Amino acid sequence: MPLRIEDVIHELIRPVGQLETTVDVLEFGDPSAEVRGIATAFVASSDVIRQAAKAGANLLISHEGIFFSHHNNREAIKNDSVATEKRKLIEETGMAIFRFHDYWHRYQPDGIMAGLIEQLDWQKHLAEYHPASAIIQIPEASVREIAGHLKSKLGVPYVRVVGDLSMICSRIGLLAGYRGGGLTAIPLFEQENLDLIILGEGPEWETPEYVRDAVQQGKRKAIIVLGHAQSEEPGMNYLAGVLRARYPGLPVYFVAEKPLFQII
Repeated sequence: MPLRIEDVIHELIRPVGQLETTVDVLEFGDPSAEVRGIATAFVASSDVIRQAAKAGANLLISHEGIFFSHHNNREAIKNDSVATEKRKLIEETGMAIFRFHDYWHRYQPDGIMAGLIEQLDWQKHLAEYHPASAIIQIPEASVREIAGHLKSKLGVPYVRVVGDLSMICSRIGLLAGYRGGGLTAIPLFEQENLDLIILGEGPEWETPEYVRDAVQQGKRKAIIVLGHAQSEEPGMNYLAGVLRARYPGLPVYFVAEKPLFQII
């Protein structure tokens, strides 16, 4: 019996159960179509769509939205030339695209966080999972040394740091994606007695300014900002591994994108 797109989607959402409100939908494609290959990615950029099609995949599972907004507001860009050309590319390649955001974050543990911890080789240092974060306990190391470890393991050219690079850390909070805002990150410092928080991104006037004030008061706190994609891509690579194990006879690919920003 052929594997259909809707079969894969059902399998992805099964561990969580149907959510009443979610951004996770089949954006393009026929749910009854047979799956020839699957690609996973942080975001379905134009290059990712092309690479997935070239590899032979006809189902692309994207963590973030296709059209530049979390809630997929297509009305604002319905006549935009970039969006129009992207729709044409999707139609020409025949790519089915499923958004897999809310469900993946609700896995136990969070699939994005599990992938990040695995890529950082910190499984043995995991102290505790929270719904939006993980607590890591590592042997003592400086902020600079930890930043170097992150760059090496994630293959990124830079990270951003607020705090003293020479500060010695052991207890770390990990927050992937857009969870670095003050409401989430700031209380974690004192609730979990953290030296350092590693986050994807968040408003620069919230947690970073909190750490600035903490340092100016002589307190030992620091943050390392990875970037949204850099913190969540490992989770979509991890998903590819999960799918390979679930469908051993089916080609499954993870498609990485180049870093979005150029540092000049």
